[in-house]
Amino acid sequence: MYYGPGLCGKTTNLQYIYTRTSPQAKGKMISLATETERTLFFDFLPLSLGEIRGFKTRFHLYTVPGQVFYDASRKLILKGVDGVVFVADSQIERMEANMESLENLRYNLQEQGYDLDRIPWVIQYNKRDLPSVASVEELRSLLNPTGAVPDFEATATSGGGVFDSLKAVAKLVLTELKRGGK
Repeated sequence: MYYGPGLCGKTTNLQYIYTRTSPQAKGKMISLATETERTLFFDFLPLSLGEIRGFKTRFHLYTVPGQVFYDASRKLILKGVDGVVFVADSQIERMEANMESLENLRYNLQEQGYDLDRIPWVIQYNKRDLPSVASVEELRSLLNPTGAVPDFEATATSGGGVFDSLKAVAKLVLTELKRGGK
């Protein structure tokens, strides 16, 4: 699940993954967007990772709408979540939106019976290529103060950090499933 504030780059992450993945390893990407290209309900990308220890492994990547107005949609899409990539917008003026979205993620997971501190998740500091971005240290102090969550710098439009974030959360999810969690 890709979660974060509106316009932080969740859909752009999935689009980049889709364009860089071989046709036999992916299904059709479904995106329900508004006329202004903002995600209305969700984006969905089925992705096959091949066989791992004799099991066919398939990930279903989803994004949630970032706007608070669609909170009910976010809650519905979080049902059955195995892992989360929290996409933070690195722009200084978006720090409050990042914090609100992270708090909303934690709250919505609790409503589904999950604890963010007990499920696989990573943080992606996106839009690192823009001029007015907060330092990674500043972002960490707000979103990952203990440093316990793997985090990555990214520029989803060019793909920097996109697969690093995906691989990290996939590895955490597979490790959790192997331990018999969830």
